Amino acid sequence: MLLLRHHPASLRRRVRLDSAIHRLAMSTAASASAPPASSAASDYHCRTKHSLTAGYARGPGRLDWANQPNPFLRFSPPSQIPLPNPPPGIAGIPYPSLFHSPPPPPSPQPLSVDSLSALLFHSLALSAWKSAGVSTWSLRVNPSSGNLHPTEAHLLFEHPRDPGRLVVSHYAPRDHLLEVRSAAPLADFPALLPPPATAVLALSSIFWRESWKYGERALRYCNHDVGHALAAVAVAAAALGWDVRLLDGLSDEDLGYLVGVEKGAPPPPDGLPDKMVRGKAPWVERQHPDCAVLLFPAGSEPKVDYGVMSAALRGLDRLEWVGKANALSKDHVVWDVIYHTAEAVKKHGPAPGESFSVNPWRRNAALSDDLYKELTVQEVVRRRRSAVDMDGVHVMGRDTFYQIMLHCLPSGDVSPEELQGPPSALPFRVLPWDAEVHATLFVHRVSELPKGLYFLVRNEEHFDMLRRAMRQDFEWERPEGCPDGLPLYRLMKGDCQQIAMQISCFQDIASHGCFSLGMIARFELVLHEKGEWMYPRLFWETGVLGQVLYLEAHAVGISATGIGCYFDDAVHEVLGLKDLEFQSLYHFTVGAPVLDKRIMTVVAPSPRPDPAGGDMAGSRC
Repeated sequence: MLLLRHHPASLRRRVRLDSAIHRLAMSTAASASAPPASSAASDYHCRTKHSLTAGYARGPGRLDWANQPNPFLRFSPPSQIPLPNPPPGIAGIPYPSLFHSPPPPPSPQPLSVDSLSALLFHSLALSAWKSAGVSTWSLRVNPSSGNLHPTEAHLLFEHPRDPGRLVVSHYAPRDHLLEVRSAAPLADFPALLPPPATAVLALSSIFWRESWKYGERALRYCNHDVGHALAAVAVAAAALGWDVRLLDGLSDEDLGYLVGVEKGAPPPPDGLPDKMVRGKAPWVERQHPDCAVLLFPAGSEPKVDYGVMSAALRGLDRLEWVGKANALSKDHVVWDVIYHTAEAVKKHGPAPGESFSVNPWRRNAALSDDLYKELTVQEVVRRRRSAVDMDGVHVMGRDTFYQIMLHCLPSGDVSPEELQGPPSALPFRVLPWDAEVHATLFVHRVSELPKGLYFLVRNEEHFDMLRRAMRQDFEWERPEGCPDGLPLYRLMKGDCQQIAMQISCFQDIASHGCFSLGMIARFELVLHEKGEWMYPRLFWETGVLGQVLYLEAHAVGISATGIGCYFDDAVHEVLGLKDLEFQSLYHFTVGAPVLDKRIMTVVAPSPRPDPAGGDMAGSRC
């Protein structure tokens, strides 16, 4: 039975919430979120919910280890650009200074092989090898659900050692090098690097890598990982004095030319299937183009014309492309709903009135840099790990908790007259839309802060909407000692460990940390007002926020873990949310990790500890 243990003084006013939680365990939660109007995004979202009573979303049931996808995509035989490993550059920058404005370097670093290496080494490269028994697996700077890494990166830039030559390349993290897929005179494609832009970095997903383990729900996790990667790139770029902004006016078709979708695995021979299919289906190893970002010196604002850039990207298709993609699996399972949904939520060009712009860089709000350990940017981003268990003992200081929450705000250190919402602070400034994601917090072990349910409003324009949508007996009280400018509210006091564990698929890690949280997004209105193409972008935003939690936790000396398995409508029931107005898209837990001493860790770029071992996908890493 799902229960909260309340303080006596607050028991009477919360009887209705306890009763609702009790009813939740005895009824079907999934019925609470039937969509009022059908759409591909909402249909997929409701179909892939986990339910306390109706069961889990459709998945493989067991893991087919013989066909686990290779986590490393390679193109053979391309020309290569080896990257210094490790690179010079940002090693000595203190982590807290990264969130000051402007970024730490006295001036932006110029484009070079060294600076490209530093960007990728601190965002998307291997960070360690782990070994247990006969199994060996790698970890990366950017986290991924199940350590399966569906995200691929592609870089377009002017070759620093061959001026005037435009290079389209694929990043190979295992060997930390760039595989040149195509090249052309930069003079033929000036719109692709509008001055003073440094480079364009594109991300794509191979859905099969996630669906091998997670089935239909995998599309959610792939988009979480895109968000993690976006934030990782933004942080690494800031350490070089560069800014990063999503080129969100490009269509999925445009992005396909940039990542070479048609230059890799073949398309489905008979169109997309209308049911799940097992067997050899090499087309599921195709890359799905997700997004592209422009990298440019901080403080500048390149002039981007999406129409001209789109036409230039189409020209890439006429170039000679080299390299054949390696096969990732012998056999496959086609989860048809993933591919149909991905097709339905594609963006087909700029939204009405959409143009490229750069928000003024604003420093992140902060209590004190002394709350962090004396770690550099490199130490934090490359030593970040996902905890597989929490000790259930460590107590976080209240100021440390508030500091982490301050760094979760999209607008940074705003004046009393301004509201949180516009993305001006690192790394949220990579996103061009105002924040749509908030956080419900289950506080377990924070000194001088009562246990209970709290809420962080990341876009204060949504405050009244949230209060109307949620339970009317919530307090909405500012907690003691809460800094000015931090829109954090206590909803109710009480021990939330049991409910946090149960709604997170009965995982103890959600209750054994200092706090856990669910990311709550404005959902139905966003899809209606902007378009279904916002569906993956909501998950990108949760991934960016999750990456901040990962880095902040490590920087204060503890750890964090993303939780993709949770009972969607159980979360909504706790908050009193109905229908699809708001939806929970991602969960997290932060606390002191329990280390498994049976696992050997070798920090990359050291050689792989056991070349004969197989790659093993574990928890989010």
